[in-house]
Amino acid sequence: MFLEICQNIWTKLQAMATGAVPGKEDTSRTGLSAGGLLLRNGGGRYTVVSPELYSLCHKSSTKFSVRCLTGATGEHTRGSSYGRRALLAAGAAVIAGVVASFSHFQKAEMKSATPQSKANENDVLEKCRTFMSPPVTDVGTLQKNKDDIKSKMELLIMETQADVCRALAEVDGSSFKVDRWQRKEGGGGISCVLQDGRVFEKAGVNVSVVSGFLSEEAAQQMKSRGKPLKGKDGTKQWWFGGGTDLTPTYLDNADAAHFHKTLKDACDQHNPKLYPDFKKWCDNYFFIKHRGERRGIGGIFFDDLESPSKAEVFEFVKSCAKAVVPCYIPIVKKHLNDSFTSEEKHWQQLRRGRYVEFNLIYDRGTKFGLATSGSRIESILMSLPLTARWEYMHEPHKGTKEAEILDILRNPKDWV
Repeated sequence: MFLEICQNIWTKLQAMATGAVPGKEDTSRTGLSAGGLLLRNGGGRYTVVSPELYSLCHKSSTKFSVRCLTGATGEHTRGSSYGRRALLAAGAAVIAGVVASFSHFQKAEMKSATPQSKANENDVLEKCRTFMSPPVTDVGTLQKNKDDIKSKMELLIMETQADVCRALAEVDGSSFKVDRWQRKEGGGGISCVLQDGRVFEKAGVNVSVVSGFLSEEAAQQMKSRGKPLKGKDGTKQWWFGGGTDLTPTYLDNADAAHFHKTLKDACDQHNPKLYPDFKKWCDNYFFIKHRGERRGIGGIFFDDLESPSKAEVFEFVKSCAKAVVPCYIPIVKKHLNDSFTSEEKHWQQLRRGRYVEFNLIYDRGTKFGLATSGSRIESILMSLPLTARWEYMHEPHKGTKEAEILDILRNPKDWV
């Protein structure tokens, strides 16, 4: 669930809050608006690509989302021997959500990998001291309702945000700007952003916890996905959704295998059938239809997950969230000092353009967020790279490294 951090989730799941009422003020914010982590890793100070990772969490009457984004760039070119590998970047999107929703799929049985913690274990106040900012919900309320799924979800995404920020800041040597904001329609969020760092061109890890009513436009979007909105009668609906994918500029088979194996290990703790199903779903979701290619080399993605129980699915989501840092950071460190050529940087900019196309045209979270009243646009669009490029009728030459990655994006493969 997890960062390209996000992240995806990303994947960007949009979930509505309990008791959503069409025509009233918009209740939740899109996966994008919720926040995300876009990571682009690259050589030394010249990190490169733009991926993204988000993690959204939704619950009954409130929607939570965490999103991360990081990217790197280079102003220098230190020789070309390691250039192509230097532009390797990863993105992960993680979305964990419990939301008011109609469940209509995924009945796979999961076994709970982590026993329920005791009531007094991991005191809320102690947890909050490790966060980037105080939670959106009052700490006293979280302490009082610490066994409630909504409180657990908010604490999980706050913890995930802190873990990701610390990992990225350690690699970059810079600190995040912490931006706390309020939504007048209900709720708020915490955006953590690192820009023009030593390694990362742009990194963001956002959290949003919002509540209220859905706008008519947002309600129609949810209805198109089979969500019956009957907010006026107080009916509660919930589901979980999440995702993470890797979006490198150039292919490194070892990196792809590491990323996918880490996610598979997280899924296998609950059910060995989950990874293959969610890996295929990821390949289909992050598909840029008008280009006939994926935005990256895959990961996992799931939505409308409400079986076998809230508690068991929550534990699965938690495992995914914990996999974000280990699936991505080792790749960043591996290529930290790689160099790259101007030609490789040029290709990276073109791939970023594809990433932008997916996010603005197809991403559920982006579209849902833009249709939500009171949305925080800066947070919704935070995952977009600082720079990108589009060229007319560009096609790489056969036999090149550029053609190699493009073939994988058009024809997904199994990595583990």
